[in-house]
Order: sequence, then structure tokens, then C-alpha cells
Amino acid sequence: MSRPPKRGGNPEDTVTVTVSRPGAATASRSRGVGQACLVCIYGAELGKRWALTGGIITIGRSSSSDIPLDQDSVSRAHARIARHNDAYFVTDLGSTNGTFVGDELVKERALKNGDRVRIGRTIIKFLSGGDVESSYHDEIYRLVTVDGLTQIYNRRYFNEAIDRELARTKRGKLPLCLVLLDIDHFKKTNDTYGHVVGDAVLRQLAAELSPRLRDLDVFARTGGEEFGVILPEATLTHALTVAESLRSAAVAGQFGVADTHLSCTISLGVAERRPDEPADKLYERADAALYRAKQGGRNRVAQ
Repeated sequence: MSRPPKRGGNPEDTVTVTVSRPGAATASRSRGVGQACLVCIYGAELGKRWALTGGIITIGRSSSSDIPLDQDSVSRAHARIARHNDAYFVTDLGSTNGTFVGDELVKERALKNGDRVRIGRTIIKFLSGGDVESSYHDEIYRLVTVDGLTQIYNRRYFNEAIDRELARTKRGKLPLCLVLLDIDHFKKTNDTYGHVVGDAVLRQLAAELSPRLRDLDVFARTGGEEFGVILPEATLTHALTVAESLRSAAVAGQFGVADTHLSCTISLGVAERRPDEPADKLYERADAALYRAKQGGRNRVAQ
């Protein structure tokens, strides 16, 4: 089947699984220590696991850290995760850019199963409980389809979904529309405020837009600051209304990190599938409409 062309690269789309310290989970069970591990869900070491066996895990730019993160936004000794009694705590070590659990800046915080710890541009998920091994493999499966930063679908899933929906709507002679959007002047945001703030804008934008969509719609991050929305069973009129709703949500949203507060606008291109049109042609027309929206002044919808 045809695939929409890949516009731009996104290293988080490729999942490489590396399990550190084989057998650590089994050893932990045998000693009676609660099972827990960390999994990188966004960053250069996507899919890597670090077992927690009751000791202290240090995170920082220093090569001597247990989890070294070679990023300018990460301090040499940035944070640690350590077990106290029956819980694991993350502690910031006086870092320059802070340690976050979810979107909250923390100094020290007890971790719950599923918490996402964000350090620089890396997101590490904390897993604990009765069957960490199963949870780990479930998380790896999620990484195949979900973007770790925005928690919406990734480009791989988007490519598969558009083929599937085109085939389904063709059989039922149903309409289908595609909306492509990206953030206006996003490079300027990264250059001015840094990639940590840029990542926050991407994550927060996805959270602002998701509630405006139906359960059957497919919302995905398709590139760096690029997103796609597949609207099954939607006419062009409906798709234009949805696109305008998304544009308005971005304008009204709140974006930034800590004391950095930003506005955000998006440009959108909309196309309705023509009879027997393959996915790549539909994508090209939506992309051309997005280009017209940008050329027309940005922060607008074009078809």
C-alpha cells in the first residue's frame, strides 16, 4: 500500500530495546525487594531499561552517572532515584533546568507506578508492582505506536492507520478527510528558549487538541513539530469545522515551562479524499493546503 511521504526525521520513531543487567528482575524477587525499573520512553536511548534493586541510581551529564544523558540541558549531577522503606523517590540535585514528574517541577517526590520523570529532553517511565516484566513488555509495545513525548500516536501508526481507513471507507463508500498541521515559527521557539521548552510546547499542544477530536479520529505526531489527523466518515465541511476548532484551541492554550510562558499558533491544511485516491496523493494535497495556510500568513486553515 502507499505510504504518506515522511517529512522530517524523528529519532523517537525507531524503537531499539536494550535490557540492562540481565536477570536483575529475578534477583530482586528472590531477595524480597519490590520489583521496579525505569524505561526510557523518549530520548536517544528509547526502550532501554534500568533495573532498580534497592540502591541509588544517579542521572546526569557526567559519564560516571548510572544513567548518563549527554545533553546541554542536563546538569552533570542532575537527579537521583533511591529507595526509602517501601517507596522509590526521585530527588533533584540542584540542577540548572530542574527535574519534572509529569509537568510538575519537583525537588523530591515519591514515585508511583507509571510516573514519567523528565530530565532535559529525556523522559523515563517508572514501573513498579507485581509484574514489572509484563509491564515492561507492554510499554515496549506502546512505544511501537505511541509518541513518548506527546502521548499521541506516532508516524508509524499514522502510516498504517491511513491505509486501513482508506480501505474501510472505500468499501463503505464513506467520506474521509485528512488534516495536516504544524506549529508556526517553532524553530524560533527552540532557538530562543531551548529544546526543553520546545518539547513542552509540543506536549502541551497535543493535550490541548486531543479533546477536540472524536474517538474514531487518529491524531498523530508525524514529524518534529508536525501533526496529522485522520477523520474517517467526515465530509470536507465537517473537517474544516474541526480544523478551525483545533486552531482556536491552540490560540487559547497555555504553553511553557516554569516561568517561561508562550503563545502558540498553528497552520492547518485540509483535504477530502477523492474516489480511488491513494494515501500519498491525499497526503500531498493536504500538505499543499498546509503550505498555502503558511503562505497566507499562518494561524489559519486552508483547503
